[in-house]
Amino acid sequence: MNKNEIISSLYEKHQSLVNYVLVLNEEEFIQAKKNKWSAGQQVEHIFMSIRPLNQAFMLPGFALKLIFGKVNRPSKSYEELVSKYKSKLSKGGVAPSGFTPKRIDFTERNKLTTKLIATFETLVKRTKTFSENDLDKLILPHPLLGKVTIREMLYFTIYHAEHHQLIITKNLAE
Repeated sequence: MNKNEIISSLYEKHQSLVNYVLVLNEEEFIQAKKNKWSAGQQVEHIFMSIRPLNQAFMLPGFALKLIFGKVNRPSKSYEELVSKYKSKLSKGGVAPSGFTPKRIDFTERNKLTTKLIATFETLVKRTKTFSENDLDKLILPHPLLGKVTIREMLYFTIYHAEHHQLIITKNLAE
């Protein structure tokens, strides 16, 4: 995907998640079976995962290189990145404690979705500042995937929203 396609997919997947959650009733929103996260917690987790990305994207490219190093390989495709993430999950990978959401009440739904929209809109705005080359030359650490290029981190962010929407759907069907 090129940068414009990434931006379009970021909007599509995050808006889809928000729209899905906004039509849930209170019982569906707070339902958390078998120690699984509720829909509200899923959304909070997505917010929590984008926030540090936005902070990193405020740094100039030279600072990212100084802090995280240089890329030593080409970026993976979207499909390759998703496959690697699924593989890590299947081997027991879980969100680090810093990305584990607290209990979310139904009364927080609108505030939470508004907060998520603002956060991913900031991400999109900051993504626009990177060149296509920057997306493949700058790296960031991911808690499960290790060092990834910015393009790969954005691929992850796209898939992550879809992944958690699917989890919500699956949990509600059980």
